[in-house]
Amino acid sequence: MKKWYDGFCFGNTKDIYNSWSILNYLDNRAAAPYWVNTSSNHLIGKLLQEGNKQVKETSDEWDQVYELSVTNFEVLVMLKKLVRSWFAPSASNYNEFIKALMQDDIKAMNLYMNRIALSVFSFFDTGKKPSEATEPERLHAVKATAKSLKGPNSSVCFYHGFVLGLIVDLEERYRITSNRESGFGRYDIMLEPKNGHDPAIIIEFKIQEPEEEKDLSQTVEAALRQIDAKNYAVELLDKGIQADRIRKYGFAFCGKTVLVGKENTAYL
Repeated sequence: MKKWYDGFCFGNTKDIYNSWSILNYLDNRAAAPYWVNTSSNHLIGKLLQEGNKQVKETSDEWDQVYELSVTNFEVLVMLKKLVRSWFAPSASNYNEFIKALMQDDIKAMNLYMNRIALSVFSFFDTGKKPSEATEPERLHAVKATAKSLKGPNSSVCFYHGFVLGLIVDLEERYRITSNRESGFGRYDIMLEPKNGHDPAIIIEFKIQEPEEEKDLSQTVEAALRQIDAKNYAVELLDKGIQADRIRKYGFAFCGKTVLVGKENTAYL
């Protein structure tokens, strides 16, 4: 009961339980997310999907930083269901992308990543499930969104969160960390295996800069160079993970188009 329904605070009073959920728990003799089903989570979803850049980005300047936690397991269940519902329009592609990532299949990763991006980004733009017939007409919405984000960091944060959402189901096999210091900078995403069989993974994101990069392959190469130049792998190496077990991926984005690559990749 404490895991599921404790965690609320009123002023300085802590350890307040959700009374509605407790009553239902006693009545049904089974733990379940009772409270979160009593109303819609539309406002939370709307804020996370349509909020301005301040909702999604972190400042490069010093600021007071607070560490937040989810209230209890019941609320965590609700949030996970909410995020997964956003990826529902391309669920089959999502599962195939995870499979391709684990198999180090670059060609398949690119195929499914672009399918997911096309579907999910349209969902975020319109709030509705896209159809193939209307997809071309919606491309202007993405371009308008990109223009409204001031500076590259805002766009990177959007793609960053998108990819984190894709790999969250790997948390049983990996310790997933994001935007942490390692080497001479902060990596975007690191997957540290919890066993001795899975590979470690480092992912770096880059938005194409048309003035500097002619195509997305150059953007991928810039991301891969940054991984090595900043020595992001040092944290994994210090933990005894051998270099040949560390995969490094560059994700390049331009609107809804994605290119994934790794060292010595032949780009198609």
